[in-house]
Parts: sequence; structure tokens; C-alpha cells
Amino acid sequence: MSGPPSARSTARAAVDDRQNGSDRAAYRATLVELARADSRIWCLDSDMGGLEKQFQAVLPQQYVDLGIAEANLMSVGAALASTGILPFVNTMAAFASARALEQVKIDIAYHKLPVRIVATHSGLSAGHLGPTHHAQQDLAVMRSLPNMTVMTPADASETVRMVNAAAYLPGPVYIRLGRGPTEPVYHGDAGFTVGEAVELRTGSDVTIVAAGSHSVLFALEAAERLAERGIEAAVLNMHTIKPLDVAAVVRAASSTAGIVTVEDHALLGGLGGAVAEAVAEHAPTRVLRVGVSDAFSSRPGGHRAQLVTGGVSPQNVLAAAMAVVSGRSWTATVYSSPTAKESAS
Repeated sequence: MSGPPSARSTARAAVDDRQNGSDRAAYRATLVELARADSRIWCLDSDMGGLEKQFQAVLPQQYVDLGIAEANLMSVGAALASTGILPFVNTMAAFASARALEQVKIDIAYHKLPVRIVATHSGLSAGHLGPTHHAQQDLAVMRSLPNMTVMTPADASETVRMVNAAAYLPGPVYIRLGRGPTEPVYHGDAGFTVGEAVELRTGSDVTIVAAGSHSVLFALEAAERLAERGIEAAVLNMHTIKPLDVAAVVRAASSTAGIVTVEDHALLGGLGGAVAEAVAEHAPTRVLRVGVSDAFSSRPGGHRAQLVTGGVSPQNVLAAAMAVVSGRSWTATVYSSPTAKESAS
């Protein structure tokens, strides 16, 4: 049994997967390298597809496929963790946060066990699979559980750093991933500390706080558009939802006109709720939330199209930021069809 490998070595191993922009692929490559170096790290599968080729074929003694039985998946993960194993359990976010919630709460969180729940297809990234597979409520659920650390990366390269950091954290961890590739946010090496937001852009007029791949990209795109209008927006990548970087939120609330939050999650209970709670307690200021409207998706469409239809778009981030700066009222634009012009912008 050996200790944890360096983040740099596993990052190099996952370089090919970073190139294709998929946080899911980057995670899987990183997990294999972590498990090669430490036999305590196991992969628990739920028929996700691909892990049997990427992980089981290489490390069969550290792999178990529990099938499509997510509640059992969590209980087995808890049992293994109680013996000193460091299990990474793999399922979709909709199932981790709903179907298996009782087991996550009682078997894992209650006992503070080091189970890493890696949930793909988060938010609306399941796209055409519809509301049964969408996960608009998982952040609200998971951040309410005692002892749980909750994180979501901005791109594939940050996924590598996040998984390395999560592997040896005490207690349970929920890592929220997407499904398909997205454009990179980071270019070159970057640091990562659990619970510390990353300032991607400085600005003194308004602060945009985002979490997750599309959300961070939308925030950066909106900041560019704001700069063209003479408005300087700071952009924070709040990769850790719990523990929230309250200090960074307070600095933003104190140094700019207000805050706009952006997330691939329901407006209720996610990043926007966490930021609003911190602001209300420590530095009251205006907070406008850009998130998925309080409704189930009723139309087919890909990830970005679903987000735009639900109210999460660069245009809405732009409009919300301008409303904060001007002091005007603002209501998100929600489209009736994912083929609306904004979905292609």
C-alpha cells in the first residue's frame, strides 16, 4: 500500500482526456492513476458504461459493479469505507441525490465515512433524456447533509485537481460532473484548494459567482460583454459549494455593487441560495440568481439548449449584472423552445 501520488503526476496521466474537454473522462483517468498508487482506492460502479473497460480491466481487485441498484451502491460503499477502503461510488446525479438519498444520509453522512460520491449527468447535462435523468436539485440536497463536502469543477483540468484533493479528505464528498465535453476554462497549470474560490477575472463594479462548466463559461462570456459596455465584472469560480468560501463572498459584497450567481441547478437551494445566505448574515447587498426556473423540462434538447430554455444563458447573466449596477429590477428571460436564437449564441 502506498501513499497518494502527486497531483502533477495524475494530471499528466489524464492529459489526453483534458484535451477532449470532458470532465467525466478526466475523472476516470485520474481515478485509475490514484488507484494504481493506492490499493485502498476502489471503484464501485452502477452499470455506468465504460468503467469496466477503463478501471476493471486494469485493477479488477479494486472494482465492483453493483448494477442499477443505487441504494445498495451507497450502502456497500459505506460498508467498505468502514473497513479502511476509500471507495469512489459512481452513478448519475439524479439517482445519487434522490433514489439513494436515505442511504447517503444514514449510511454515509451520519457516520462521517470517507465515501466519494461521483455523480455524472448533473443539472441538465442529461439533455434529451428528460426530467427522469435531470438533476436540478442535487446541490440543495447534498449541501444540507451534515459532514458532506460538495464540489463541482469548471472544466476537465480542474476535475483532475479536484479528484486528487478529494481522495484523502476526511468524511464524505459529493463531486458533481457533467456528461459531454465543454470548452476549457483554465489554460496551463492552476492551483486548487477545497473551500477556496478562484478569481478568474477582476472587476470593481459587480461580481459574478459561478459553479460548474457551462455556468462559469457563461459568466466569463457575460463579463466580456459587460466590459464592452464599460462595466468591469469580477468572476469567481465557486468550485466548492460546501464549505462555501464565505470570505470571498463577503469581499465581493463589500467591494462591488452586488452579486450575480450562475448555476446549472434550480434557483432554490443551490449556489444562489448558499451565496444569499452568506450575504444576508455577513454583508447584506443585492444578490440576483441565474438558475434553472422552477419547472420541469418539457421539451427535448441538448445541454446548452436545455439551460437556455430554463433561464440560464450569457444574456441573462449580462442583464442581471447590468441590473445590479444600475439598481433596476430584473426578471430572467425563460424561452419556450430550446431552438430559440439565444441557444446558438
